[in-house]
Amino acid sequence: MRNIIFVCLFIFTISSLAAFAGDGKQYGKKLTLKKTTKVSEVLANPEKFVGKKVLIKGTIVDVCKKRGCWMDISSDKEFEKIKVKVEDGVIVFPLTAKGKTATVEGEVYAITSAVEECSNKEEHSGEEHGEECEHSKTKSEKTIYQIKGLGAVIK
Repeated sequence: MRNIIFVCLFIFTISSLAAFAGDGKQYGKKLTLKKTTKVSEVLANPEKFVGKKVLIKGTIVDVCKKRGCWMDISSDKEFEKIKVKVEDGVIVFPLTAKGKTATVEGEVYAITSAVEECSNKEEHSGEEHGEECEHSKTKSEKTIYQIKGLGAVIK
């Protein structure tokens, strides 16, 4: 009788642990959105999403090695990714998360910065071959889009 109770307790414990393991680890706030938006959709029409909360899902391709304050999430399209940035120390993503699947809720925002570029095609061609751009450079603005992470579940 004692062995039967022990076996039942063992099976119950193992099944409980397996159920919790499937939920993943929560970081930051609890996820509230139900509908997932594809990363490719955000990247194709970023202006449409700026200032709005989205729920994305993808493989973690990189994590901040210093503070765990960002992670890059792969898109559903090849060679695309989006950076999820969080406030330093509020959420810390572990380096071991790389390669795992993340579901992230956050707000899309834009960062615009000045970029110096060579003023003509020949100078750019020279740079591709490791030569410095010796002629005049032009300044232009470049905009990138990121997600301010509010909460994430990593499995």
